[in-house]
Amino acid sequence: MPPFDVPEGDPFGPHNLPYGVFSPPGSSERTVGVRLGDHVLDAGAAAHALGSPYASLLARPTLNPLLAAGRTAWSDVRRALTAWVTVPAHRETVEPLFHPLSEVTLHLPFEVADYVDFYASENHARNVGRIFRPDAEDSLTPNWKHLPIGYHGRSGTVVVSGTDVVRPCGQRKAPTDAAPVFGPSVRLDIEAEVGFVVGAPSERGRPVPLGDYRDHVFGLCLLNDWSARDVQAWEYVPLGPFLGKSFTTSVSAWITPLDALEEARVAPPERTHELLPYLDDADEEPGGYDLRITVTVNGHVVSEPPFSTMYWTAAQQLAHMTVNGASLRTGDLYGSGTVSGPTERERGSLLELTWNGREPLELPDGKRTFLEDGDVVTLSAWAPGPDGVRVGLGEVTGRVVPAP
Repeated sequence: MPPFDVPEGDPFGPHNLPYGVFSPPGSSERTVGVRLGDHVLDAGAAAHALGSPYASLLARPTLNPLLAAGRTAWSDVRRALTAWVTVPAHRETVEPLFHPLSEVTLHLPFEVADYVDFYASENHARNVGRIFRPDAEDSLTPNWKHLPIGYHGRSGTVVVSGTDVVRPCGQRKAPTDAAPVFGPSVRLDIEAEVGFVVGAPSERGRPVPLGDYRDHVFGLCLLNDWSARDVQAWEYVPLGPFLGKSFTTSVSAWITPLDALEEARVAPPERTHELLPYLDDADEEPGGYDLRITVTVNGHVVSEPPFSTMYWTAAQQLAHMTVNGASLRTGDLYGSGTVSGPTERERGSLLELTWNGREPLELPDGKRTFLEDGDVVTLSAWAPGPDGVRVGLGEVTGRVVPAP
């Protein structure tokens, strides 16, 4: 089917237009692409052919120049792209610049500057508390409802969807072991998350307030924060995640601009504690997103976590991340933390789905507590769009391969 003739209701129709970076068939050159249905538009070539003033931002091997250009440029480029793929007068010029999605090579769409991961789902946090602190009076830690808890990760191991995940090695020590041992993780897990991509930077020493969120965050994508639970359990006291998290983080090849998700905006869950002023979003626009995530293992659906249940919003996470004066850089990525809903079918990690291995999942190819070599995990999602159409998010997939 020709790229202009996208079926009505296609989740990757002209109402969406996510950005990525691709190489055309038979080439190693990278350039910015925009997805329309099952095709990819060479955005730089289209901008040049149509005389766009933004051609220099789009004819690049990474999204970073566009990210750095700021909100006005983001809006202008999106309006232009929408016209290029919908106005019949542009068809003769633009149509030859499309490539079938199945024939291109997709790359990490932006150069990751810093990477931060949060812990924003109350359902997830309570599940983890019940698993590891079953006798505690409260399954949440005392600070959880006062600030978005997070940690700094390793940007150099953020990879694009489709990249194999090498089983990590590290120290592990079960409570009954006399001493730690070293070897491949035997409790490899996933975390179904949403990642937010920073475009416009900020000045060090100047916190970013809640109301400036949309001036700095370009868009979002699905994210899988692979986790070695046995390595994590032994190392994380007292400083938190380290080698159990830093080996691989997978992100989608497609970044969905925030402007494509206006109809998906929702209010976050009701706050049960008074928030300090820099986090108080009572008078701000709705900060949540209604994203419907599906998690599959080897093609079998194991969970459907709802992002709308997240207690802390992306705007609050950004405000907290910078409140100490830390600066933003173009290409910063921050993850929402594991997305989990209130029911068993909505848990976003195997840690929760199997209750720390005590309740194995029944899959067509056998039981699972944690991931085995050869397992393929895929995250997909959609959000409500204009006039009842869905906005598709680019999937994230990864296959576990044995430790070297």
